[in-house]
Amino acid sequence: MSDILGSLINLDLMARYGPRFLDGVLVTLQLVGISFILGGLLAVPVALARLSKNSVPRALAYSYVYFFRGTPLLAQVFLVYYGAGQLRDAFEAVGLWTLFRDAWFCALLTFTLNTAAYQAEILRGGIRAVPGGQREAAFALGLPRWLTFGKVVLPQALVTALRPLGNELILMIKASAIVSLITIYDVMGVTRLAFSRSFDFQVYLWAATLYLILVEGVRRLWAVAERRLTRHLKPA
Repeated sequence: MSDILGSLINLDLMARYGPRFLDGVLVTLQLVGISFILGGLLAVPVALARLSKNSVPRALAYSYVYFFRGTPLLAQVFLVYYGAGQLRDAFEAVGLWTLFRDAWFCALLTFTLNTAAYQAEILRGGIRAVPGGQREAAFALGLPRWLTFGKVVLPQALVTALRPLGNELILMIKASAIVSLITIYDVMGVTRLAFSRSFDFQVYLWAATLYLILVEGVRRLWAVAERRLTRHLKPA
């Protein structure tokens, strides 16, 4: 049995790089989790600007969403990471070079801006799906506009947007592999390191398996959260 297992799995390689892979999983989860949350916070004002009757914020928000949804994430990462070096003097003048010289910060910033564009469109659709009678009822009760949005409109919009947001989170996990190209040792970064030193293709199978586990874990957790948050919508 051990001979068969040894022929299928390079145990020495796993013992050497297994802990590094676990560190890579943690880096991936941190990058995706933090950027997803920050992107969600940024998505709210962007979505509101997209729905604004004022043409100026609406045009600015549309341009932002159009750019980040219409260009490859890899190009955006390179633009921030390598482009920051071209503007080093300007960033040093305002004290920001310490941040932009760090690959982790560049990846986090890019992922945040990218997912905010997608989440803003998801949230915009959710807001538009809320019946207008809900707002009218809130106004009839004398609720101010900001309270109407925070207590009436936004919770219903988030329920509608739950599943698309879950899909966006899963897509981010898979897309996070590109940060290995800017020296970040996430799952794919560790995989590339292990392969460059061992030339054993098994490490890519391990990486694929880890991504499958991450995606399936997120899918199951999101399904549980969705059931709990929408249980009031189900018939008794």
